[in-house]
Amino acid sequence: HANVALAISGIAGPGGATVDKPVGTVCFGFVIQDGKTWSERCHFDGDREAVRRQSVLYALQGVLRHLDG
Repeated sequence: HANVALAISGIAGPGGATVDKPVGTVCFGFVIQDGKTWSERCHFDGDREAVRRQSVLYALQGVLRHLDG
């Protein structure tokens, strides 16, 4: 009975990177109750903690952006 679903996956580092997916690459998947779905891919700079913090902020802003819009 959720109104919003969100998935995050990525390479926060320090390992796990490839040429096509460097450290800081993060993918987001969103679904809102009306059935609208979308995904986004971003790159964030910094160490593991910085990438994780930026990812959380981006994800929450993405949900709010589409709920308000």
